[in-house]
Amino acid sequence: MKKEPVLAMILVGNDPASSIYVRRKGAFCEEVGIGSKTLKFPVSISEKKLLEAINGFNRDKKITAIMVQLPLPRHINKIKIIESIDPKKDADCLHPENYGKFAQADESYSIIAPATPLGIIKLLEEYKVKIEGKRAVVVGRSNIVGKPAAQFLLNRGATVTVCHRHTKNLASHTREADILVVAAGKKNLIKADMVKKGVVVVDVGVNRVGKKIFGDVDFANVSKKASFITPVPGGVGPTTIAMLLWNTVKLAEK
Repeated sequence: MKKEPVLAMILVGNDPASSIYVRRKGAFCEEVGIGSKTLKFPVSISEKKLLEAINGFNRDKKITAIMVQLPLPRHINKIKIIESIDPKKDADCLHPENYGKFAQADESYSIIAPATPLGIIKLLEEYKVKIEGKRAVVVGRSNIVGKPAAQFLLNRGATVTVCHRHTKNLASHTREADILVVAAGKKNLIKADMVKKGVVVVDVGVNRVGKKIFGDVDFANVSKKASFITPVPGGVGPTTIAMLLWNTVKLAEK
């Protein structure tokens, strides 16, 4: 008998964005019939106590998937926390065992994949954006978005350039992009004069200014040149949660 999917979420601290994400993930779980459990801890929690909480979920046979909301406080070793999650319950595909399998030439080596980049690919496929033979530029090199997004695009035949904060003359690269994925964490980093007409833009940035949320792309002006562009909020965010739940179901089936 297959296990019912149950996602366990751990939230440390009171970061408004992280709190909203975890709450939305819980609501999505309820909407689609996936069980969920959330543990919230103060920002002062010790690394030892956090590891104990994760190990409790590892041992709990009813829990089929685990995720720790990032970022974590500076006094906690993020790598140590990620490595403590049972690879068979790693909903975010961040554990080295799962990420390593994903990073092989064909992502089918792993039954799950990093949620945000998987959501990006699903969006491109849904809108029938051709990837093979296209020039793709990824701005950002994180293990959560940038690197796996580049891997996905490479696997589908794109020629990929990865840019980051040390890249000189960023615009010279972004202007060449047929597909532009931006995950840099800087409000309105990409301006209209940095893209070519017809570009497909995926904005992963979430930048809070007061009560407003902005992406990494100047949406109002870049959208006039783009053939497709994701809004912030309401674009990549919901697809990320959907793919996290997809991973949760896949782990339960496994």
